[in-house]
Amino acid sequence: MMRHILCVALMLCVLPAQAFNLGKELEKQLGGDKPAGGLSLGGYSQEEEIAIGRQIAGNILGAAPLAKDDKLQQYVNRVGRWVASQSERPDLPWHFGVIDTNDINAFAAPGGYVFVTKGLYRQLNSEAELAGVLGHEIGHVIRKHHLKILQKSQLIELGGKLLSKQAGDNANVQKLIGTGAEISARALDKDAEFEADRIAVVLAGRAGYDPFGLPSVLQDIAQVSKDEGSVALLFKTHPHPNDRLDQLGQAIGDRLDRVKGKDLEKRLYRIK
Repeated sequence: MMRHILCVALMLCVLPAQAFNLGKELEKQLGGDKPAGGLSLGGYSQEEEIAIGRQIAGNILGAAPLAKDDKLQQYVNRVGRWVASQSERPDLPWHFGVIDTNDINAFAAPGGYVFVTKGLYRQLNSEAELAGVLGHEIGHVIRKHHLKILQKSQLIELGGKLLSKQAGDNANVQKLIGTGAEISARALDKDAEFEADRIAVVLAGRAGYDPFGLPSVLQDIAQVSKDEGSVALLFKTHPHPNDRLDQLGQAIGDRLDRVKGKDLEKRLYRIK
């Protein structure tokens, strides 16, 4: 199953224009520009982080496979890798995929694995909105939010001792993380979600997109009834979209009013 996501096309430059320079002070305020030195967590190597994420991603795809649309998967990878290249962790082997389910949600796993459901993808109206959604999940990865959950749950020993010299051993990693569904469905704390939203706005702006793509998606999702089955998991794993919009509004204010990125509505790949 994993070979489908590992065989996606290499990243192509998505935008001909240069990425926006939003200003270091603004990016610092929005939480999108932290020094690489602050990324260390528990002494894990990047190889160990990727091994954990690969196992979680495999578990997720075992429960809900990728949509059988090669052009869709390649397109999402091109956009996702371009946005990820604007982050402080462009060196990760980033992989993106659209999961074949009508639920409205998105997931991330350590090491650069990001998934969007077909249900959420169908809600998107432009490439800028896709960039914003992927930017949020990229934010979780670069801040290692899920690794922190694993550590707090004592599923992984601090310092990475249990993974030392075993990073490639799927059986050992599996014992440590349990099921990918359990990890992905466990709600991150609100601060982590709000931080990922701020990072998404910054990364989208850096990549040359309209930085308000993610807020647009949140506004649309906020109109969907919480009782509808398609959003049940989203409301379980994320704060309500209105709360996220309020937090973003307070963080951004009018600072991005002069940033005129591209929405690229016509370039969004449409699912047949």
